[in-house]
Amino acid sequence: MLKEELKDKDVILASRSPRRKELLSSLGISFRIVEPEVCENYPASLEREEIALYLATRKAESVIKKEEGRDSDLIVIASDTIVCLDEIILNKPASRKEAIQMLKKLSGKGHEVITAVCLAGNSGQHSFYSKTKVYFANLQDDEIEFYVDNFKPYDKAGSYGIQEWIGCIGIEKIEGSYFNVMGLPVQKLYTELKNFIKE
Repeated sequence: MLKEELKDKDVILASRSPRRKELLSSLGISFRIVEPEVCENYPASLEREEIALYLATRKAESVIKKEEGRDSDLIVIASDTIVCLDEIILNKPASRKEAIQMLKKLSGKGHEVITAVCLAGNSGQHSFYSKTKVYFANLQDDEIEFYVDNFKPYDKAGSYGIQEWIGCIGIEKIEGSYFNVMGLPVQKLYTELKNFIKE
């Protein structure tokens, strides 16, 4: 069982996200949090999946650098989520106006959520990603404004949290992992972690 296999490891979640903390806790493993210090810019030449992988890897490397000198068997878990509407990448909104604009773009359409995870430790690095297709119903302007004003989704790619009010009233269906949209594909992470510690 993964919990037992990790009992002698110093597992670190490289994230300030309360949702990722909650999701990793659901796997029943012990971990601590170290916030990465990275600028979330990326080279313009990268493809969609490569963007998420690049940012997750930078976060992991930031925490590995912070932890240099510690005499422990580290496993760092870092993650990044991007929202893609056709070829447009919807990052975290910088303002109320931008959040409203993003949700208007997503209204009545399907989009893709890509979450990449980088596992890093004494034995090296391993990265993977998961994709989920999300379909929004047509949202009314007052619904969008209510959500933005009351839930303030400024820390969320695409300006929404699937687990919040907007997800309850606006998302018609998804194809893929629900938890991936929240920010951590926990089923795939569980499997990849088991393989990683055996390498």
